Amino acid sequence: MGNRSSPVSEFIFDGFSGLPHLQILLFVVVLFMYTMSLAGNATITAVIKLNPALHTPMYFFLMNLSLLEICYTTAIVPKMLMSLVSENRRISLWGCATQMCFFAVFGITECCLLAAMAYDRYMAICKPLRYTVIMNRGVCAQLSVASWSVGVIVGLGQTSYVFSLTYCGPNRINHFFCDIPPLLTLACGDTSMNVIVVYMLAVLFITTPFLLILASYIFIITSILRMPSAEGRHKAFSTCSSHLIVVSLFYGSAIVTYLRPKSSYSTNGDKLLALFYTVVTSMLNPIIYSLRNKEVKEALKRTVSSGLCSVKIK
Repeated sequence: MGNRSSPVSEFIFDGFSGLPHLQILLFVVVLFMYTMSLAGNATITAVIKLNPALHTPMYFFLMNLSLLEICYTTAIVPKMLMSLVSENRRISLWGCATQMCFFAVFGITECCLLAAMAYDRYMAICKPLRYTVIMNRGVCAQLSVASWSVGVIVGLGQTSYVFSLTYCGPNRINHFFCDIPPLLTLACGDTSMNVIVVYMLAVLFITTPFLLILASYIFIITSILRMPSAEGRHKAFSTCSSHLIVVSLFYGSAIVTYLRPKSSYSTNGDKLLALFYTVVTSMLNPIIYSLRNKEVKEALKRTVSSGLCSVKIK
């Protein structure tokens, strides 16, 4: 009762403390994936920015996605790396709120941005004659701003709602970052309504964009199958396959994490799943888009060649 009368001012991450013999290995693996993620997404951003041939709606959204992935992982990974090699696994109440806010903002923005990318592919394949008129720079900018706006509004709202609760102790978060579900278990009193609200928001802002993506691809696949040319069908499928893989990785892990029944939660399983959607998918996205996209590979070669030429001239 003495602990309950004093609201906590900081939290302690349990992280992967249950696996002490794997701490260094995890640090090396996560650091490698984080470095690859930053390098890959920064390269994609630079290549698109430096090549006028890639200044199209599809690559505009891809550049936004790469920038978003950099922000998304940076909100989580540095603190996790510090916790893996240091005894100091503490984070202040405000630090925890800030981390949760950024994570929620970037995660929800990515949900919306992936839906905008699916809409772009729908217009390109199903409405090719009107594509350049409809998907102009203004519309692309509006879709991007709308994605970020939804992310900011919902992320700030969720964070304010979670931290309006009182935390009296214990203050150990059974996770490696300030995610909503493990934090709600530490709040004082009845949090059943909070859990319902968080679940409803997850349904609304994870499931709704996913259903929009699903609907877009139903129309896309129907249009592709109607194409008389096998070469045209192959080209259309190839432009959509990278986005489909990224959507499957991101939404698959998000739906399993936030929309499955509470009774099926597993502490270690949740941590590994969180490691997948915070680090692994961010590392894989630039690889998926570069390896499966001929235009990106050619633009990358041109950028490298021009860079080497400028170095030789100097």
